[in-house]
Amino acid sequence: MAVSPPTRHRLLLILLWITFYASFTLFLPPLLDDADSVHAEVAREMLERHDWITLYANGIRYLEKAPILYWSMAASFKLFGVSTAAARFPIALTVLALALFLEAFARRAFASERAGLYAGLITLSSFGIFIFTRITIPDADVCLWLTLALLAFWSTEQDRLTEPEAPPEPGIPHESGIPPKSGAPPSAQRFTAPKVGRTTTEPDIPHAPHESGAPPSAQRFTATKVGRTTPEPEAPLAPAILFATTCAINVLTKGLIGIVFPLAIVTLYLLITRGPSGTWRRLRQLHPLAGVLTFLLLAAPWHILIGLANPTQGHPAPITYTNHHWLVPGPTDGNVHGWFWFYFINEHLLRYLNLRVPRDYDTVPLALFLGLILVWIMPWSAFLYPALRRVPLLTSLKRIPWRTPAHVTRHSMADATRHRDPGTSQSHPNPNEPGAPSSPAVSSRAKVGSRARHDLTPLQKTNLLLGLWAVLPLLFFSLSTRQEYYVLPALPALILLIAAWLADASLWNNTAEVSPPSTPTTAVLFTLGETQLTRVAAAGATATKLAPFLFAAGTAISAAILFFLLHTRTPAANTGLATLLQQNPGDYALSFGHFLDLNAQALGLFRLPLALTAIALFFGTLAHWQLRRHARPHAANLALAAATFLFLLAAHLGLQTFSPVLSSKTLADAIAPQLHPEDLLILHGEYESGSTLGFYLRRNDLHILEGRSSNLWYGSFFPDAPRIFETRESIAQKWHTPRRIFLWQDPSDLDRPTLPLTPIYLIATSGGKQILSNQPNH
Repeated sequence: MAVSPPTRHRLLLILLWITFYASFTLFLPPLLDDADSVHAEVAREMLERHDWITLYANGIRYLEKAPILYWSMAASFKLFGVSTAAARFPIALTVLALALFLEAFARRAFASERAGLYAGLITLSSFGIFIFTRITIPDADVCLWLTLALLAFWSTEQDRLTEPEAPPEPGIPHESGIPPKSGAPPSAQRFTAPKVGRTTTEPDIPHAPHESGAPPSAQRFTATKVGRTTPEPEAPLAPAILFATTCAINVLTKGLIGIVFPLAIVTLYLLITRGPSGTWRRLRQLHPLAGVLTFLLLAAPWHILIGLANPTQGHPAPITYTNHHWLVPGPTDGNVHGWFWFYFINEHLLRYLNLRVPRDYDTVPLALFLGLILVWIMPWSAFLYPALRRVPLLTSLKRIPWRTPAHVTRHSMADATRHRDPGTSQSHPNPNEPGAPSSPAVSSRAKVGSRARHDLTPLQKTNLLLGLWAVLPLLFFSLSTRQEYYVLPALPALILLIAAWLADASLWNNTAEVSPPSTPTTAVLFTLGETQLTRVAAAGATATKLAPFLFAAGTAISAAILFFLLHTRTPAANTGLATLLQQNPGDYALSFGHFLDLNAQALGLFRLPLALTAIALFFGTLAHWQLRRHARPHAANLALAAATFLFLLAAHLGLQTFSPVLSSKTLADAIAPQLHPEDLLILHGEYESGSTLGFYLRRNDLHILEGRSSNLWYGSFFPDAPRIFETRESIAQKWHTPRRIFLWQDPSDLDRPTLPLTPIYLIATSGGKQILSNQPNH
């Protein structure tokens, strides 16, 4: 039985997901210190305490985060046991779901099976999505729920706008999604490619089936009477419920941005396309009451229960305003605000205003934050600019329909009917289309009509929605504190835009004349209208021009890597990476800032990942260029995808080589055979600096020396918090007792000098960190 192209594409995506997200990458490297193992430990303690409401880390209230990530990891631990792979499996499933939904979104939105394939491939090969799912943070989940919410909203727009699709002619692949022109069959047609060498802007032309060849009588209009418009039909209930459901789940994943982002994107989209009155009218048609009830039913219970379980204790000091500055006092022992204040005021409002307590966080510079987008979706970022040019954002903002008089609607609909020939997909230039030539018959009236709410075509509206989706999260975080992975919610929109542009470019075979069609691609070209062909040709020409520049960049980087490999030697056997690094504490605000400690000597331990990177960059960009030169654009895109997956393998190997510096798993394995339940484990530093000890040793009672800060800080002031914070004096007293003590420390931490303890025994060392003890191993 034949398998349809979409099914083949999905099977390919699942196979790639298994290879790069659900096999060896689940097990290696081990969980890393800081957020990676802290979040896994929170899920483990949730299962151990049988408390699915209040989160705990190392036995202390952990009130900063929403619960979905921890619920999913705890469920995974329940099913598969507590392990590294079980901790990572839920996020791996998130990536698979994201890739499949983006494939479906692109295939439907752009009526192209090839666009769907590209969206899935770019998602799975995105360096940003790959590297930030190596740590257990919820940002990939945010991408998934935001994608589902906007897919649900977009489907309500299509129910109103989509016209009937003409069936494709036999022998023409449906992946084009473009109905054939009426008249002569493709084999009898002959055309010459439009000149695209001097094209400066690509026109926004609607993809079919949004602009079919059906006569006007078969098309759906909202105006039926002169001077009056019929109200838009009420949206289906199911997408509205799905939108509310995904917003609620997103709030339970990452807090209030889970509802702020989708509502802001949808509201701004409606304002631009309909104006204030049209926006209000449309919102009332989207089942707001059912949506609000669904959202509250799903999102409210946990928020209420955790607030009741963690009330205010004692008499915490209030926020004050003095000398033109807001002062946010910290808690004291037994005097602490409850969860409602800490979560909504401190973690949302005050964090956004950079007033959060404790002030133990940093922010990525804005230029770096935005510039890293090009890294997170490389090499597909080479096509980002031409893809973004299709978003009619600026032109739409200039034509916001704040008023739509009745005579405008009348003339707009009349012009739309007059400028389409019955029985053909060819449309004469419409004066109401942006950039269309003016006509004497519709002079001043056309100028007014250009502001009608139906001014944008369905394809333009889809691109506008995606453009707003990409811009708003970036703008939101640009005005606040930010980490480099905060850009992730914008990536799905960018992926969809790039996938659509690549799908158009893949239809163009760089030949000036095609007659008769000899390949599926050339057959598709014969089905295009003139304006659609112009768009495809412009995209194909741009992609062909970009190919040698992409190859030049890949060659330059590969040459630099090759030079390094030829002029450096591999360090001696058993040389620890930590001994070769150059410390740069100022860069540790970045999630992977420790990689900036690498120098030429340390890079000698990364010869295999570097070699694979050079091979991927050189041969991938070379194959991409040559295939485009030989009129095989689809194969060129697949070659680039293959090279990108090879680079992901290199990145994984590099992370595995670096992991001893980022993880204390080796130290945990070293002391596990000697450790007894009554033994005392002490971290000299913040809990996050050695948090893998707690997870891998199954201990939630680690004591902390000179590290009452970060994630454990606020919860430690609750009256029932365990007394785990030590001083140098208390350690010195306990060191000489019969109780065995294991002390984790980092000798390179200049802020925390090593303790002058005697006797002292070095039990294990790894990644520049040590385990010391007051007793030798038995």
